[in-house]
Parts: sequence; C-alpha cells; structure tokens
Amino acid sequence: MLRLLREDAGLTGAKPGCEAGECGACTVLLDGQPVTSCLVLAGQVDGSEVMTVEGLERHGKLKHLKHAFADEGAVQCGYCIPGFVVMSYAAIRDGKASDIDGLKKALEGNICRCGGYPKILAAVTASAESGKGGP
Repeated sequence: MLRLLREDAGLTGAKPGCEAGECGACTVLLDGQPVTSCLVLAGQVDGSEVMTVEGLERHGKLKHLKHAFADEGAVQCGYCIPGFVVMSYAAIRDGKASDIDGLKKALEGNICRCGGYPKILAAVTASAESGKGGP
C-alpha cells in the first residue's frame, strides 16, 4: 500500500524507511487504526478508509499537534515525523497519551534515527495536556 499511496495517489507523507514494519515512518490509519503501510497490500484495503498525515491535516485534526512539534523543537531531519504524528494522533485520541509510560508504549513502534525522543514526547504530552491534540 505504501507505494500506491506515494506513487499513484501522490501522498508522500508516509515514508519508506525499513520497508519491513520496524521503523514506523510509513504509519497511516487504516479504518482508524495505525498500521505500517509497507506491510499492507493494496488489495487488502479495498473498501477501507486509509488516512495519511495529509488527510489528517486536510481534515483539521493536526493543527495543535503540529504546532506542539514545532514549539518543542521535535523535528530534526523530519523523516520520521509523519509516522510519529499519525501514531501520536491515534495515541491522544485513544487516551494512551495521558501518562508518559502509556505514551512511550504507544510510540514504541516508531524510530527516530536522530534521537529526538525527548522532544517528541514533550510535544505529544503538551498537545495531549492542552486537550487539543486529538479529534
């Protein structure tokens, strides 16, 4: 599905990282649940709703979360950020960001090669605490 999103639909937010489901850079929402799109075949999503970081942005669901990432300086190279943002959105929406341990557990499938974890956690925590980071 990752190649379909990027090459056919022009939705380049989901990034090809490991292409083995290990890094989280390609995370999207499939029927509302976060999945690594590199492991999902395009034929498996027929009739399903696929929401990329671009879709969340278009539907106004990322304004506060995106600003929190910027305010906390949570973006270094930026490659992992779309996956982290999608996963963070789901974690906030599902109430998994109410404490730092729950948030770490929710985000454990995403890798930041720059090591920006403290700032990413701070951004998601700030967005969750504001009550404006989710739906």
